[in-house]
Amino acid sequence: MNIETTLKEAMAIEGAVGVALVDYESGMSLGTLGGGPHLDLEVAAAGNTEVLRAKQRTLKSIEMDDQIEDILITLGQQYHLIRPLVS
Repeated sequence: MNIETTLKEAMAIEGAVGVALVDYESGMSLGTLGGGPHLDLEVAAAGNTEVLRAKQRTLKSIEMDDQIEDILITLGQQYHLIRPLVS
């Protein structure tokens, strides 16, 4: 499956307004779809990568041998779902 197809499938989720596929190492977007003036996907992608990294550091520091399935951030008007993909 390619990036464009993956982004389109994610945007097909009811209520989705934007989606980004992000490289974990750099925090840079590999592709985005949607977004707009009130949702800068490039900024959100970089920031949410930091959230994921922080949680992974926390798991390591408490010596929890587990992996993150997803992280849900609930805002007043949006939900941000962070879902790590393993190749």
